[in-house]
Amino acid sequence: MSKKNLALTLSPVLIALLAACGQKPDGAGGHGGPGGPPPVSVAPATQREVQEFDEFTARLEAPDTVEVRSRVAGTVEAVRFKEGQVVKKGEPLFTIDARAFKADVARVEAQIAAARTQAELAKADLARSEKLISINAVSQQEIDQLRSALRSAEANQKAAEAALVQSKLNVEYASITAPVSGRTSRANVTPGNLVGVGDPVLTTVVSSDKVYAYFDASEATYLKYMRAARDGSRPSSRDTPNAVQMGLSNEQGYPHTGKMDFVDNRLNPATASIRGRAVFDNKGGLFTPGLFARIKLIGSGSYNAVVVPDRAISTDQTRKVVLIIGPNNIVQPRPVTPGALIDGMRVVEGVKAGEMVIVDGLLRAFPGAPVTPQVLKVDDKGMPIPAPPQGPPGAAPAPAPASAASK
Repeated sequence: MSKKNLALTLSPVLIALLAACGQKPDGAGGHGGPGGPPPVSVAPATQREVQEFDEFTARLEAPDTVEVRSRVAGTVEAVRFKEGQVVKKGEPLFTIDARAFKADVARVEAQIAAARTQAELAKADLARSEKLISINAVSQQEIDQLRSALRSAEANQKAAEAALVQSKLNVEYASITAPVSGRTSRANVTPGNLVGVGDPVLTTVVSSDKVYAYFDASEATYLKYMRAARDGSRPSSRDTPNAVQMGLSNEQGYPHTGKMDFVDNRLNPATASIRGRAVFDNKGGLFTPGLFARIKLIGSGSYNAVVVPDRAISTDQTRKVVLIIGPNNIVQPRPVTPGALIDGMRVVEGVKAGEMVIVDGLLRAFPGAPVTPQVLKVDDKGMPIPAPPQGPPGAAPAPAPASAASK
């Protein structure tokens, strides 16, 4: 039997024993075992225009939160809404017994009629007296008294008219309506209970057409934004409604888009952070005040950068490195300075666009040793597309299953 046939018929156990003794059968490879250098997956470093984003944890709140209170004292006659329902502004919520207020309206209307009669009488007396003053039939003192009586009667009439406005308002306040459009809470008072002015809280209404996302940014992030606004690479959120993306705790990524509409005027000295706010449309009712959310905000202007898959970066003691395929497929370690992580791709300095970077099989690649690179296709963002699974080198394709006819 020839040496070649002998090497092919060696059992795996014998091969392992020969390797342990520092020997290897004919045809065995070096680092990669049979078949030559070990295979690795590589992809080219990509240069593209990127824009950094910052991520924050936010709390959702309603733009309008109103505690509904009574503006008059009285007995609750009816609750006019279903607890937890969505109401529009002006829809009735509670009804208070208004009979006393209507009676007060009638009383004040009578006072107005009496005051109007007194004013008309005073005006007539003054007119008659002014005709007699030319013949000295009345004194100037009497004229002054009549004029004073007329002004007093007119003032009483205006006071009664003002009291009528207040009485009619009390009748209107007896029907408590929704101050804003939104969702109601539970009714804290049931019919038959006596309520006072402003006490207790009858229910709470929170607006639901929009929702606020409040978050806190660190001092370093705030200074970065201010520097970018000064050099013109990123507009300030105080002046420009920068786009914001949001995702709830049960969602993948950031499927919702909103905009910035507020940045506080000072930092909190206790936390060294500044409060920001984004607004999102909530006409579908998906967001509930009080929920936690993840938001992503534009962190920089657009710029060109070289990006590699984040998994291609490894740590060599205190530095970050990537493994490059050099001439003759020799592995070369390359120190890099990592930057922002954008869609799974890491911005790096130290690698040129087009250089082949090892992304899979890092444990099989040794600096200065040869490898067998398998170039992966990349998508429009530069992310490698996994290669379809293949059998071992030289293996025959699996036979197709036999059909019933062949049997």
